[in-house]
Amino acid sequence: MNKYLWAFIYLATLLWSAIAPKDYLTWFLEVLPAVIGAVMLLFTYRSFRLTSLLYSLILLHCIILMIGGHYTYAEVPLFDTIKDIFNLDRNNYDKVGHFAQGFVPAILAREILIRKNVVNGKAWLNTFVISICLAFSAFYELIEWWVALLSGEDAEAFLGTQGYIWDTQSDMAIALVGAICAIVFLAKYHDKQLNSAIS
Repeated sequence: MNKYLWAFIYLATLLWSAIAPKDYLTWFLEVLPAVIGAVMLLFTYRSFRLTSLLYSLILLHCIILMIGGHYTYAEVPLFDTIKDIFNLDRNNYDKVGHFAQGFVPAILAREILIRKNVVNGKAWLNTFVISICLAFSAFYELIEWWVALLSGEDAEAFLGTQGYIWDTQSDMAIALVGAICAIVFLAKYHDKQLNSAIS
C-alpha cells in the first residue's frame, strides 16, 4: 500500500473518531495503541520496512480501534443491528477487536521472527507466534484490569464486558483463534512477500 494513502486513511479515520465520541476517556484509551503503533511505524520505516501485507493489516487494526474508541466497543451501531437481527445477548464488536488483536500481531511477530532468524523450523515458528499473541492478549487484559482499578466506574465502557463474566477469557480465546487463522490463511502469501523483499 502506498505510504501516503496509508497515512491519509489513518489520519482521516483518527480525525473522524475524535469528533464527538461517546466518551473522551474511552476514546483516548482505545485509540492510544493505534497512535503508539503509528509512531513506531514512522520511526522504523527506513530502518525496518515491513511488507505491504503487514502495513495493510496494521491499518485495518487501527481502524477497528478507532471505531471502537468513537462509539465504545459495546455500542457500535452496525453490531447493535446484528445483535437485534440475530437476537444476541450482546454487541460483539469487541470480539472483532480481539480477533484482530491475535490476527495482526501474528503476522507482525512472524515477520520479525523470520527476518531476524530467531527460530528454526515452521513448527517452532508457529509455536512462538501463537505464544507471543497469547502473551500480548493476556497483557492487554491486565492493562484493562489496571485501568478499571484506577478509573472505577468510568472504565465500564473501556472494558466492554456487558455483564459477561467470562469476557476476559473469551477475549483471549478469540485472539488465539485470530492468531491461528492468520497462520493458516496468510502464511504462504506472507512468505511470498518476504521472499520478494529479500531478493
